[in-house]
Amino acid sequence: MSLESTAFAPTLTVLSDADRQRIYRAALQVLAHAGMTVQHDIAVKRLTGAGCRLTDNDSITVPEALVEKSIASAPANIALFNRQGDPVMDVGGRRSYFGTGSDLMAHINGRTWDRAATCLESVGRSARLCDALPNIDFIMSFAIPNDIDPQRANVESFLAMVVNAIKPMVTIADDRGELEVMWEIAKVLRGGEARLRQKPYFVHLSGPISPLRHPFKSIDKLIFCAEKAVPVIYCPAPIAGSTAPMTIAGHVVQGLAECLFGLVVHQLTVPGAPFIMGMGPAVLDMATSQCSYNAPEFLMAYTAVVEMSNALDIPNWGYAGTTDAQVPDGQAFYEAGLLTYLSVVTGSNLNHDVGYFDFARAGSLEMVVIMDEVIDQIRRMHKGIEIDEDQLAVEVIAQGARQGHFLTQPHTLKHLRRTQWRPRLICRRGYDRWTREGRTTIMQRAHDRVAHILATHQPAALPADRLAAISRITDNHARRVDRR
Repeated sequence: MSLESTAFAPTLTVLSDADRQRIYRAALQVLAHAGMTVQHDIAVKRLTGAGCRLTDNDSITVPEALVEKSIASAPANIALFNRQGDPVMDVGGRRSYFGTGSDLMAHINGRTWDRAATCLESVGRSARLCDALPNIDFIMSFAIPNDIDPQRANVESFLAMVVNAIKPMVTIADDRGELEVMWEIAKVLRGGEARLRQKPYFVHLSGPISPLRHPFKSIDKLIFCAEKAVPVIYCPAPIAGSTAPMTIAGHVVQGLAECLFGLVVHQLTVPGAPFIMGMGPAVLDMATSQCSYNAPEFLMAYTAVVEMSNALDIPNWGYAGTTDAQVPDGQAFYEAGLLTYLSVVTGSNLNHDVGYFDFARAGSLEMVVIMDEVIDQIRRMHKGIEIDEDQLAVEVIAQGARQGHFLTQPHTLKHLRRTQWRPRLICRRGYDRWTREGRTTIMQRAHDRVAHILATHQPAALPADRLAAISRITDNHARRVDRR
């Protein structure tokens, strides 16, 4: 019997079909009965016009039918393109992509483990590094530029990423005005609004304030993104035990309800506009008052939310490569690797915060390089085991048995490179060879690779005319900031 080649990609589920239904129904109950506080008159008018009810305590309740209509209208896949207009990601299904995060206050020195405050140069350095790493699919600022006016920081960070990388990016903005500046720059890069709509270059990240509050700026940016076809992530970050229930199921229900409310506002604005759901299910450690990214309760709530997004067939925002450790030690590598593996096998789509340390206070470029290799290894594993007659190798086994080995078998040579994954930083040498070659740690090897990339990699330059047009946009923004 002839077998076609097959490969079953490993998957992980943490919820049964009945569990998913109960979580979904509970989120619908929160929306229909508890409701949400909305501080945006246009959104309130739009919601009440669609059948939502404004309660006596100024909450908006949402009927089940409107939630389900919004879920049905949201696209199941979102194509993202780089600065050059080339396709890079098809966000949706169970496809997993990886990138850095934003808002770090400090970077960790790869040699000394000391910390230094981040600046605008930090944004450019991390973007240029990530531009060269094959398993980092998108970029974020990876820093707060502490050396410039905070009212200019988001736009200047966006520009630093544009100049230092061609990869798609996820951005943050304080308000609609900042977001519009980024959109204007992206229009220049793409050659017009129509082309930007066809080939989205950046994704905007926003979200509500838990519990159950949706401030003006968050809703205003959500509406802008729907109107301009800018893919938007609407991601609540309820903290279990603080701004959300302590129980994992209750934590997930609240986060899902908050996210679905954003979806309703978004799809009422423009049905079919690109929307990415998510939840940052931080856990308040009652012993330390720290919000953990890597507690088992975080991981369980996170994987449950990923499953809910898969069940709803809406692209999701996820996490990878992050640790609560303060320095790049064994805890750091274990936590970052475990989270990344879970994101792949659960089918999380757009996974950020690679290289984060210490509860999202600090980051390490060396850790980004290491996680690039870890992601590569996990992706190799996730390809599964190919099964066909050639792979099963029945005749080859008989021949190898007669020879006593398989070293000289043509079958071995044929499949060597395709089958074996080769590390770049992970050391597979014996102790004696490792000693002769300098006894280096993985952090030292990663530090050398960071230095090499930053010394040699140059992303494609921007055409002079487009750079001049972008400068006019950012100069106008700077003047508006100065007049405030």
